[in-house]
Amino acid sequence: MRLTVTSTGAVNLIRSYADGALCIGEQRFDRAVMVGSTLLDGNIPVQSPLELREEHLVTLFAEPPELVLIGWAGGQFFLPAQQRSWFLERRIGLEMMELGAACRTYNVLVQDERRVIALLFPRR
Repeated sequence: MRLTVTSTGAVNLIRSYADGALCIGEQRFDRAVMVGSTLLDGNIPVQSPLELREEHLVTLFAEPPELVLIGWAGGQFFLPAQQRSWFLERRIGLEMMELGAACRTYNVLVQDERRVIALLFPRR
């Protein structure tokens, strides 16, 4: 699905998502990606949020955002308690949702200058 977005500055915006891929700015990703207003990391070595390990999130935790959105093409899901505790211990808000909802929510929040990072998994 193509998203209609108008950038108000130099921030990373999600342009579209479909068929196992994301377009962020002018770049295309067919694997997991971490995106924030100025952060763009396509080197997440897992394809499902349930495979995440704490060491995959070092960049995210270095300058903690106020909110992390995790979106997965596999639909609605819940992380195990151990994974949720990584965010709770650092006082970082966490929302898990379907990929499209996460993309739309991220774009709104980042344009509202909120400190948000999205972990997006475009494949099931």
